[in-house]
Amino acid sequence: MQLSDYEKRILDGSESRLKQIAMENIVRYAEVLGAKELCEVTKATVFCGSHNYLSVCKSDDIHEVFSKMNLAVDEIVPFDQTYDNCYTQSCVAPCDQYEFQPFGQTKEFFTKNSQFLEQAKKAGVNIAGTCSPYLTGWLPIKGEHFVTTESGVTVSANSIWGAMGNSDGIEAAFWSSICGRTPKWGNHIEENRVGTHFIEVKTSVDSLLEWNLLGKAVGVKMPAGGIPVITGNFSNVNFNKLRSFCTMLAISSNCEMCHIVGITPEARTVEDAFKGKMVPEALVIDEQCLEVTYDSVCDQGAGDVDFVSLGCPHFDIDQIRRVAAYIKGKKVHPKVHFMLWTVYPIKCMADENGYTKIIEDAGGFIYTSTCPGTIGDVFLKKYKSFVFDSLKKAGSIKSESDGNVYFGDVNRCIDAAVKGKWEESDRWK
Repeated sequence: MQLSDYEKRILDGSESRLKQIAMENIVRYAEVLGAKELCEVTKATVFCGSHNYLSVCKSDDIHEVFSKMNLAVDEIVPFDQTYDNCYTQSCVAPCDQYEFQPFGQTKEFFTKNSQFLEQAKKAGVNIAGTCSPYLTGWLPIKGEHFVTTESGVTVSANSIWGAMGNSDGIEAAFWSSICGRTPKWGNHIEENRVGTHFIEVKTSVDSLLEWNLLGKAVGVKMPAGGIPVITGNFSNVNFNKLRSFCTMLAISSNCEMCHIVGITPEARTVEDAFKGKMVPEALVIDEQCLEVTYDSVCDQGAGDVDFVSLGCPHFDIDQIRRVAAYIKGKKVHPKVHFMLWTVYPIKCMADENGYTKIIEDAGGFIYTSTCPGTIGDVFLKKYKSFVFDSLKKAGSIKSESDGNVYFGDVNRCIDAAVKGKWEESDRWK
């Protein structure tokens, strides 16, 4: 393998033991993948906090847990340094940064999570606690190499901005954030980013809900390693629609990028996206595809609800503004827990602009740093019937819960929270 002088210096231990182990792991990773060289990483997201899976280490020593679980070594190596030229942010944590009682969590668990985050902060990780790092400045541009633990972010960064990265695991993202390198393979190489399948969208896709549905409808048509090239009438597209689409494409397939013609920097035209290769026969997405997708996650009929959740991916400030405008003057049903999820800096903006007060006056809550799925059973098991504005969350809860699960646009979700009931008229179409 071809290594730079910097990489050789890290590998021989001239810098620190932590960087050396990270580089050793990256080199082994590259060799397994068949990569001939490494590339510099300048953006990273890492999975920080006292996540439940870490408990298998049976230790309260943060550095021991990190060494064994993230570095894969038995020696205890302090996690105290990240790569200076890589802007690193934390992903969602297993609880809110400032509250734990609403989620049925213990003070001990909350304190342990805070300690994990504090150590990551000392190492140079910017504590954001979000599945949507772009909301807090994590914005890799065309040609910039990144690593992330969030599959939806991988698709978004590759497809919306033309940045370059793969769906690496939790451990590999940490190694890269420490030594600043990742194997140059997959989407880090230009010729590997060529479209493989042609998708024609022959139905109206306008609302955020429909972009969610489109993401899954495209994903289920894609084979392993596929890169769809997508055309359609997308005149009202915006970033929130695109990131919801990318999230659903990621979790319904193993796609790591797509080309949306006229939007993706590498796909001004269909021909651009296929880079001169023959354009294959189109796979068609029509209204029926979207309807089938919707029916697969939203239960039929009316029903009482006790949990309504908005914000997966995390809401931006404009989405919160719109929720506040719609719910102003209304009251959430007393049997309903109405929650909105975002990243802490965005909540501060919501506080400053009065949106938090409007939502709280209505009986709702804004939480940060995590989400219902990341918190898990300890929180969700007390609810019987769920409403989500996120196809991702509706689908995951539907597979895990015996209760009713409903999926709708934001306003219909708020209506259900106010009524304490999902009506058949709340369904899409």
